[in-house]
Amino acid sequence: MSSPTQRSLKKLRAEGWTAEVVERRNPRLPITHDLFGFIDILAIREGETLAVQTTSGSNVSSRVRKIADAEHLAAVRSAGWCIHVHGWRKNARGRWECRVVDCS
Repeated sequence: MSSPTQRSLKKLRAEGWTAEVVERRNPRLPITHDLFGFIDILAIREGETLAVQTTSGSNVSSRVRKIADAEHLAAVRSAGWCIHVHGWRKNARGRWECRVVDCS
C-alpha cells in the first residue's frame, strides 16, 4: 500500500504540478518535521505555488486545525501560496479517493 504522501505526489504530478516532499524525518525519533509546521508537499506550476498537508481521510479535520494554529500560516498566505489538505480514503469499490480541503 502506498502512503498518502505518495498518492498525493502522483495526483499532483498528473495534474501538471512539479511536486516534491518537503517534510524531514528525524533519524533519531520516529517523527517528521513539516515545512513551516504544516507542509508535507510543495508543488509549483506556472505562476502558482501549492502547499499540501496529506493524511488519511479520517484525519482531515485535525490537519485543518493544525494549519489554522500554525505559527507561519500568515506568512505563507501573504506569499500568495494556496494551501490544501489531501485526505485519502478507499471508496466502496476499494479505490483511493482524495478529499481536497482548501485552507488558503
